[in-house]
Amino acid sequence: MNSAMKTQMSGKGGFIAALDQSGGSTPGALRAYGIPETAYSGDAEMYKLMHEMRVRIISSPAFTGEKVIAAILFERTMDGQAHGKPVPSYLWEDRGVVPFLKMDKGLEAEKNGVQLMKPIDGLDELLARAVKLGIYGTKMRSTINLASQDGIAAIVAQQFEVAAQIAAHGLMPILEPEVLIKNPEKAAAEAMLLAELTKGVNALPKDRQVMLKVTIPEVPDLYTPLIKHGSVQRVVALSGGYPRDEACRRLAKNHGMIASFSRALVDGLTVSMSDAEFDGALGAAIDEIFTASTVKT
Repeated sequence: MNSAMKTQMSGKGGFIAALDQSGGSTPGALRAYGIPETAYSGDAEMYKLMHEMRVRIISSPAFTGEKVIAAILFERTMDGQAHGKPVPSYLWEDRGVVPFLKMDKGLEAEKNGVQLMKPIDGLDELLARAVKLGIYGTKMRSTINLASQDGIAAIVAQQFEVAAQIAAHGLMPILEPEVLIKNPEKAAAEAMLLAELTKGVNALPKDRQVMLKVTIPEVPDLYTPLIKHGSVQRVVALSGGYPRDEACRRLAKNHGMIASFSRALVDGLTVSMSDAEFDGALGAAIDEIFTASTVKT
């Protein structure tokens, strides 16, 4: 594991850009960017346009390690090029941004109020490739739809089981058990999740850490015990569908928690913008999210 990357992820102020929309969410992301489905045919063209959008983001003057300490990449982005370099190398060497990989393959049908991750075929090969490309860590998402004790326990157990496989490759796992913001029992589900995650990190070997990516909680500072836990490198927050201003307002109430926003970061960016307009809009979003991650209320 790269020691300079570890130092940055352990303590530097800033936030993580989640640039990891994949298969099913790509058409929606392109639509929001101003590219309708009629503008391309087939997956190859769709992913090419998505890659161009991501390269435009990571090449922007505002997108540097000064405020964006890391970026989570979709597998195709990890395998792609930016300005003649592999994207992970470009991010770290040219922008000072630590590269992560989204490595889950989607969700199972809902059971016990949650959606577990689907099996990840070829995971060891994917992780070995990520290591060769200079990736620091990975992210994997499952969702919590109800305050179901059995379901939440199953989600957390699966996340820690896969995290052990990731750590065996020398990579830092980000566990993302997302409590959906439309969950009618959100606060109760978060209390259950805190208890299960605490059991999981307490059981880790002494030499191992994880990162946690959670929904911004209904009770501010709920996750403080995990933020302070020696086996947790960082606790980061997803925007979860909240508009950027609300996500930032909620995040600013949670001390020690930084953002890992996706839609809330790129909202308002369009393909038709001039470079100056694009860089200005992205810079304003980065400033707002950086402030919520570093200046607490």
